[in-house]
Amino acid sequence: MNFQRIELEHWHRKPYFEHYMKAGKCSYSITANINVTGLLNSLRDKKVKFYPAFIYMVSRIVNAHPEFRTAFHDGQLGCWEQMNPCYTVFHQEDQTFSALWSEYSRDFPRFYQNYVGDIERFGDKKGLWAKGKFPANTFSISSIPWVDFTSFHLNLANSDHLLPIITNGKFFSDGKETYLPVALQCHHAVCDGYHAGVFINELQKLTDSCREWLVR
Repeated sequence: MNFQRIELEHWHRKPYFEHYMKAGKCSYSITANINVTGLLNSLRDKKVKFYPAFIYMVSRIVNAHPEFRTAFHDGQLGCWEQMNPCYTVFHQEDQTFSALWSEYSRDFPRFYQNYVGDIERFGDKKGLWAKGKFPANTFSISSIPWVDFTSFHLNLANSDHLLPIITNGKFFSDGKETYLPVALQCHHAVCDGYHAGVFINELQKLTDSCREWLVR
């Protein structure tokens, strides 16, 4: 997959990148509650599982914005043309998990087919990396479906990890609507609060418009 090198001297984010990689090196996280009432109803009608639909929506947003595809690769700063999701699968029998990845497609039925094929082939395999070697153009999604958390933050020792990390929690209801807590972790060198807002708002829009892309 194509990796376009960023010429730092000509990059509009150069002063921000240098500040948040040196003087003010930091990542940050934001957690928001996404209304998934309509999505869950549509998934139920279509007999589609929630997790791959969530992975698809997140992947679609990541692939729509270069800020979420900017990374270091072979020591170079650049932007991937396309990112594939790396997601966790839980093993109930021993309470461990494995990480899988599936090839992204903007076409949901095709992505769903990729996901189902990977789960059928690798879903029961134990070990951290059940599918073997991962391509470099992957980003991370995890799930904590046992807790309807109000905040979630990863303390990364590797402060050069520029790609976003997305974590979803447990569904909860206010008596009328159903919500899903979603945490987004970004590196401030490549993503500002504006970009985090874009991510959260677009996730809600994709959820609300699910009948437009949820075709099987």
